Amino acid sequence: MRRYTRMLLVTATLALTACSTSPTNKQVGATAGAVIGGVMGSALTGGSTVGTVAGAGAGAAVGYEIGKRVK
Repeated sequence: MRRYTRMLLVTATLALTACSTSPTNKQVGATAGAVIGGVMGSALTGGSTVGTVAGAGAGAAVGYEIGKRVK
């Protein structure tokens, strides 16, 4: 589980620092949601890859929607 968590955090960090402009609220929400969802999915399924990916996808979708509503 720690390996997947580290990979998600490193990927999220690289994705956010690679932006040439400031990310929009939707992008920040989707990224944060994906990281949180991936960690939760991994924890709830005992480190399952499918659980991690499903959690990240669901978290990204929820984070994107929340980001759209934040002004």
